[in-house]
Amino acid sequence: MRVAVICEFSGIVRDAFLAAGHDAISCDLEPTERPGPHIRGDCRDYDWSGYDMAICFPPCRYLSAVANRAMKENPDRIYDRFEAFDFFLWCYYLPVKKVCVENPKGYVNSHFRKRDQIIQPFFWGDPEMKTTCLWLRGLPPLIHAEQDELFFSKTACEKPEPKYILKSGKKKGQKVYFTEAHPGNNNKEASKNRSRTFLGIATAMAEQWGG
Repeated sequence: MRVAVICEFSGIVRDAFLAAGHDAISCDLEPTERPGPHIRGDCRDYDWSGYDMAICFPPCRYLSAVANRAMKENPDRIYDRFEAFDFFLWCYYLPVKKVCVENPKGYVNSHFRKRDQIIQPFFWGDPEMKTTCLWLRGLPPLIHAEQDELFFSKTACEKPEPKYILKSGKKKGQKVYFTEAHPGNNNKEASKNRSRTFLGIATAMAEQWGG
């Protein structure tokens, strides 16, 4: 299959499909972190109609539930949210038969439709908690197994324990999982660190959707 991985600079999902024998390419405003087929530019400038599948990771900065707090402090961010939501819909309605769009819980669930699936990295062996929603079109939900079953071998590892960090002005450590516990030296670096797809999820996508 021809697979387009939209808004991916890491190359993790792209390389999982390449390893499975597919013709995959990634596209992002950032350069690819791994050598491989990559378009650096605005994905909206390209025709994706010749592809069989598109897996999209549109930015969630203005769409996540966490963004609601910032929205109260700066109401003008609503315009950024509308623009981000419009881009999410652009991804979902790409002229491709099989589409997956990833985002966290938040605005899309209540203003578009409910997600088709919620996944976690530990479902496929990466010991992290990062609640991720998938909106699917032409694709089945990903399968994982928390223990050996009749038709499936166990894929999941144990659910990780939360980490505790001391928030500014707080006297007690706050329970957090992956999203807040993996910062960077600045907001951009932290955002990039949080956006990378876990290898177990990428492999599951390639094996189950590319089979």
